[in-house]
Amino acid sequence: MAIRHRLIKAPSTTVWAVLADGNKYPRWVVGPSDAEPVRGQWPHTGAAIRYEASLGPLRLSNETVVRRCKEGSELELEAYAGPLGTARIDIELRQWGEHCLVLVDEHPLQGTGGLMHNAGFEIVIQLRHRAMLRRLARLCEEEAGDGASRTVTSGDARAGTGAGRA
Repeated sequence: MAIRHRLIKAPSTTVWAVLADGNKYPRWVVGPSDAEPVRGQWPHTGAAIRYEASLGPLRLSNETVVRRCKEGSELELEAYAGPLGTARIDIELRQWGEHCLVLVDEHPLQGTGGLMHNAGFEIVIQLRHRAMLRRLARLCEEEAGDGASRTVTSGDARAGTGAGRA
């Protein structure tokens, strides 16, 4: 079972907002090039998005379904990867001071991925998670930074203090 974690320097509300936006899915998940909703309202239970992923020269049309959602703290997904089968991906958010600790737990459920599951397969999943969490952190930290910049800028303008000038 591949479990990985990362401390993201953004509040858990920001991280959840990114996870809850199905249009941002290809920006933090490794593989998809684009995503479109196919049913339900992401990230509610039963909602699904479809996307294309490249595996070498192959282009696979895949789907991810929300199996369980605890608003603001946990998102459990089932990813369909065509002939490779399906995988369960659990993403848990924990507030960690002013930051967010993100834990990702993934394992194959059905198909070829489950049959081929071994130590080598675990290494591939760990590498994928490392890249995915790095992308998620970058996206969330950028959004948290943008929000902080807008707040400070608008606050300074309202107060008319000129704060922030060098």
